[in-house]
Amino acid sequence: MREFASGDVGDTTVRHTSGAANWAPVTPAKWQFTRDQVILAEAGESRPGPRRPFEYAVLTAGPAWSSVLLDARVRLDTPVEISNRDVIIVFGWRSDTEFYYAHLSTDNTIYPHNGIFKVNNADRERIDHQWNGRSRGANPAITDADWHRVRVVHLPATGEIAVYVDGHRDPLLTAKDTTFGSGRVGFGSFDNVGRLRNLTITGTPA
Repeated sequence: MREFASGDVGDTTVRHTSGAANWAPVTPAKWQFTRDQVILAEAGESRPGPRRPFEYAVLTAGPAWSSVLLDARVRLDTPVEISNRDVIIVFGWRSDTEFYYAHLSTDNTIYPHNGIFKVNNADRERIDHQWNGRSRGANPAITDADWHRVRVVHLPATGEIAVYVDGHRDPLLTAKDTTFGSGRVGFGSFDNVGRLRNLTITGTPA
């Protein structure tokens, strides 16, 4: 039996993208780029329009992707005492009001935390299978100040999306949605700070 989101993503690979020239942040002044890290150093602020993550940067290096596997290390720099802290992985990005994102949080008890979401010219909509519709989702993705490996698979032909954390064989989050057939990837947070390194993207250019 085929495993969820286990199809071939393609063999085009992009890596070594940490430099500022490779990214387009919502608010450039809030970001720092080193030789090997992409750092959201200042928390984002609410913006006009649909309810969506406040601050993120889109990777402009390389193509937009149809099928894609994003593999990276992420770290939450907001203190662990803040229970609702998060970072996000953006994918299927077509515009600032059209994209998917995986919300990786310490909290899993309310609708906007620790899930897979779609922004489609309206307030973000939760689409992952793990949310119980009331007060509980998948186990918290990140609960400490350590680096964590995150892998996001998006197969637009079937709509399958899977998010893996720390090398686990089974995905932490899954969803199925065919709204966006291609797009760019990115990194950010709703309203916290964090960083990314060791980003490798493998897939099929759109």
